[in-house]
Amino acid sequence: MKNNIQNTTNTIFEQIKEIDENGNEFWGARKLSKILEYSEFRHFLPVIERAKEACNNSDQPVSDHFEDYLEQINFGKGAKKEMESVKLSRFACYLIVQNADPSKEVVAQGQTYFAIQTRLQEIQQMDDYNRLSTEEEKRLFLRNELKKHNLQLAEAAKDAGVIQPVDYAIFQNHGYMGLYGGLGAKEIHARKGLKKSQQILDHMGSTELAANLFRATQTEDKLKRDKIKGKTNANKTHFEVGKKVRQTIKDLGGTMPENLPVEESIKNIEKAESKKISTPKKKKE
Repeated sequence: MKNNIQNTTNTIFEQIKEIDENGNEFWGARKLSKILEYSEFRHFLPVIERAKEACNNSDQPVSDHFEDYLEQINFGKGAKKEMESVKLSRFACYLIVQNADPSKEVVAQGQTYFAIQTRLQEIQQMDDYNRLSTEEEKRLFLRNELKKHNLQLAEAAKDAGVIQPVDYAIFQNHGYMGLYGGLGAKEIHARKGLKKSQQILDHMGSTELAANLFRATQTEDKLKRDKIKGKTNANKTHFEVGKKVRQTIKDLGGTMPENLPVEESIKNIEKAESKKISTPKKKKE
């Protein structure tokens, strides 16, 4: 997929990723601590412990994501030394950046990067997703995922104080404005030449749907995690998450969502798929 936001080769977090003897990716805690601007590794250890606790609270085996090992560290003039460290999975890194110092810009970048990549990994590991081969199938899958997570986002927004339908429309618009560089739903419609009756989500390709799925899932998580209260704060959170996802797309060299092509209505694809299921196959004579 051209201009796919899964292209992560240029990120600082991808550059320090390693592959073990079994072909599994991991990050060394000491290298990650330097990227996250911790002056000494001992200051980073409490963050790892909080991440382990979060892992346990997520019903994930800590040992699957955090493993003590000797990490090779490069010093000046080619000198190398093995030092006690922790081998971290992608999920472990996600939990770490959620528990690191949020005032650091690089931590905020890490939160977006690992949130997106962790969600991508979850999708890629789904058997149903792995069987998909066409763009139409991927669109249907991601559109259904987005429908499900938009319901969950609506519940999280309601808990934050976004109650009335008009307030929720404003809340959703803030998410679009963050992701689409200031464009709200009306402006996106105009930019893409869509009619008022046409839903934006129904005319997105898989790349654009994926970006909006990340926006929705991460906003839901942040509203819950940070216990956001009040319509203004909820709107601000949705805007900021959308903006971070946009920045990540930019950092990875992807196409901005407002510049992605308008696709055939997904309803037509749904109808075609429905016909395939309902039409009995002819018996061979």
